[in-house]
Amino acid sequence: MIRTAVIYLALLIVMRLMGKRQIGEMQPFELVITLLIAELACIPMADTSIPLLYGIVSVLAIFVLHELVTLIDLKVKPLKTVISGKPSVVINKNGIDDYQLKRNRLDVSDLIGSLRAAGYFSLDAVDYALYESNGTFSALPKQDLASMQPSLPLVVIDNGKFDEKNLAFTGVERAFFEEVLRREGVPALRRVLVLTADGTGKLYLQVKGEKFRTLHVAYPNGKTW
Repeated sequence: MIRTAVIYLALLIVMRLMGKRQIGEMQPFELVITLLIAELACIPMADTSIPLLYGIVSVLAIFVLHELVTLIDLKVKPLKTVISGKPSVVINKNGIDDYQLKRNRLDVSDLIGSLRAAGYFSLDAVDYALYESNGTFSALPKQDLASMQPSLPLVVIDNGKFDEKNLAFTGVERAFFEEVLRREGVPALRRVLVLTADGTGKLYLQVKGEKFRTLHVAYPNGKTW
């Protein structure tokens, strides 16, 4: 109990010295340091054959390294990108940036999930969206945001493949959307990055390497949702 209490106090002091950003908005190198500190603190607590001082010295060494890396991160701008990374703009005026998504090991479904969590349900409801270097998501909505989201959009085609579950929910046959693609001059299904459809008949279509387009269609038999 005494060894655990000593390690706990040492960790509490070190974490407070690292500052508020260490707890609230961790950069990649800060996450690594936090994991290392947790591992180093467990060893002397669990194994009484290891001198307690070893654990405290290891934690303090990690703290010193953290301060050095933080100093470099603040003072040497060229290395800041290497250490902490940089924001990735995943939606711009042309639509979704597929390259930036792949670069961050994300897909369209991940992006749509982040948008919904931020309160945006339509891909065309924002002018810009980006993932910060610490992984948080930010978006700049359009001025007429309320009118851009009249109904819940569903992903019908994701990266060249139909989403059968969402397709069944809409109650619209696949052939209807294939005909829309033919009218829009899309050469092949695999070229479609994303196609969403909402209950009012608004479609968001983006072909890989092209600017997005919004379409307004009438669903067969007056389907809505």
